[in-house]
Formats: sequence, structure tokens, C-alpha cells
Amino acid sequence: MNFDFSEDQKFLGDQARKFLTETCSIPEVRKVLNDDDMAYNEAVWKGIVEMGWLGTAIPEEFGGLGLGMLEVCVLAEEMGRVLAPVPFSSTVYFFTEAVKLAASNEQKQAILPKVAEGDVIGAWAFSEGPGAPDASNLKTSFDGSVVNGVKIPVTDGDIATHAIVFAKEGSGASLVLVDLSADGVTRKTVKTLDPTRSHAQIEFNNVPGERLGAAGAGAELAAKVLDRAAVLLAFEQVGGSDVAVDMATDYAKERYAFGRPIGGNQAIKHKLAEMWVKSQVARSNAYYGAWALSTDASELPEAAALSRVSGCESFWFASKENIQTHGGMGFTWEVDCHLFYRRAKLLAVQAGSPKLWKEKLVSALEQKNAA
Repeated sequence: MNFDFSEDQKFLGDQARKFLTETCSIPEVRKVLNDDDMAYNEAVWKGIVEMGWLGTAIPEEFGGLGLGMLEVCVLAEEMGRVLAPVPFSSTVYFFTEAVKLAASNEQKQAILPKVAEGDVIGAWAFSEGPGAPDASNLKTSFDGSVVNGVKIPVTDGDIATHAIVFAKEGSGASLVLVDLSADGVTRKTVKTLDPTRSHAQIEFNNVPGERLGAAGAGAELAAKVLDRAAVLLAFEQVGGSDVAVDMATDYAKERYAFGRPIGGNQAIKHKLAEMWVKSQVARSNAYYGAWALSTDASELPEAAALSRVSGCESFWFASKENIQTHGGMGFTWEVDCHLFYRRAKLLAVQAGSPKLWKEKLVSALEQKNAA
């Protein structure tokens, strides 16, 4: 079985890397970091929209390119390499996938063409603070017509035009599509460790909403959305890990101490080797996740959890050890190491913590072995 990407998919990745290298360099990322009034890089986002990437996995009948999830995986890795300060993951991994999975044909026809054209920026309003939300502890509610409650933190919630809200309905939970320009929506920007990706607190006060899927089916649908997003986030983490490993390796070759490159020291060699091994393990698991995602395999929950856990571990370790390899310089604002550490910590909680995904992995393996 060949888990590698096709030549066309590799070509897409090469073109994406070329485009992002030219338009989304680290100085472009720092513009967002240094400007409190800049929630995302609009120039980079405009280029992504013009390239048609938002419609990559949207069927042609709904205005998309009609490609597939493997192509999105390829793009996700390139996004991770440049730490793209744009709402791509919120719109594509979460919002679009939720609409594709749960919406009716009429709802898809109304919203997906606007996503593909860049007129809609999506957000996934799932969390209500610490802990995993479910029907038993949700405070945000939906009565079939309006939404009430508070969601925090919502990635890209301060710039999104629409959101998928996870809300309690009756004794269960539902996914609700909300236009964030509607009356009753109050948004407040929330500061996080990584300011290059904006976050917000969103308060809903009798805001009109449109249910996606059946009433009370939100928990099951949300789990499917998170499985899909976990694989795509893993590819971002793989991309970021690779760059962090390269940064550390290049510095170890160039930095001299006591008349020799520090890369010649055994301790540094072992550090770099462990970083590389973890990144390769994460890539292998991400490929497994990509296969399960693209084929809608029954193994997707297991593959998603495995790729998620491995991706989080790899990116965190690589970004941390990259700082250590750079020594005292690695901790400074001027050196770019901290940008990758910030993004690693953010991605590790964006779809639930690694601890949560470890529990999901154990549950998936137990169900598999019991079958």
C-alpha cells in the first residue's frame, strides 16, 4: 500500500510552498505579532483566496474545485511551515467540514460558494472555557430559532463572518450556523500566547441560528468534525516541526564554540537526532490519518487521535529544542524561535488537548480490540 502523495499533489505542494515563501515570510508574520490592531495578514489571505485554496475540498456543484482532502493535507503542511497568520484552518478544517458533513443541500448551496469565493470567514465556536464541552455541561443554548450564551476562546472569532456554534438543545446538543453580523452578537478580542492567530469571546443574545443536521445530533457531528480537523492540524504541526528541525540543524552547523561547530558536540547531535525522529514519526502518523480521512475509513477516529497526539508532541518538542539549540539567543525577541514555540503551544489546544486525544486513542483501540 502506497501512502505517499501523487505527483499532482506534490506539484500542488511545491506551488503552495513557492507562493507562501514569497508572500508569507517571517517578516509578514511579525507584522501581525507586532500590531495589536492587525488580526491577520489580509494580503496573504487575499492571495490564498485568489489561488482558490478555500474551495479545494468543496464539490464543484457548490462552487469549489472538487479536489479532495489529500490536497487540503498538502496545503495544511505548507501553512504550518510558514506559520501562516490567516484564518485558513478555522474556515477550511472546521467550518467547511462541518457544513459538508451536517448541512442540507439547500444550506450547502447557500454557504459553500461564498466560502470558496472568500466572502465567508468561518469560525468553530465550540469551547466555553476549560474542559471539554458536552450536552451535560453546555451553557450555550439553542431553542430551535435563537442562540444564547458565551463561547470562549473562538479562534478567528473576531474576524469571522459566520460561526458553527455547539449549543445545547433539549437534552442533547446541536450544531448551529450563525451569521455573526446579526443583532445580538457581541465580540471581544482575547489575548493568547500566539497573537499571530486571533481569538475572541463571542456572546450570543437571542441571535437567529440555523441548525445543521438533526436536533440533538451535535455531539456526534462535532466528534466527526474534530477527527477531520485533527488530521489537518497534524499536517500543520508536521510542517512547523520540519522547519524547527532545519533551523536548529543550520544553527548547529554555523555556530562555533571553542573553535568548532556546536553540532560536533554529542549532546547537540543527540538533541537534533531526537527532534528529527519525532518529526518523522509524526509525518508517518499524519499520512495514516490522511489515508483514513480521504477514504472515510472506519479507522478515522483511531488515525485522527494518533496523528493528533504525535503531531502535538513533535511540534512542541522541536520548537522547544530549537530554542535550546540556539542557546541564549534562542530566547530573544529578534530570533524567530519563539514564533514556532508559540504556534506549537496554540495548535496543541486548538482542537482539544493532547491528553483528551490520548484518551480518545485508548477508547478507539479498546473498541477495535473488542470487535
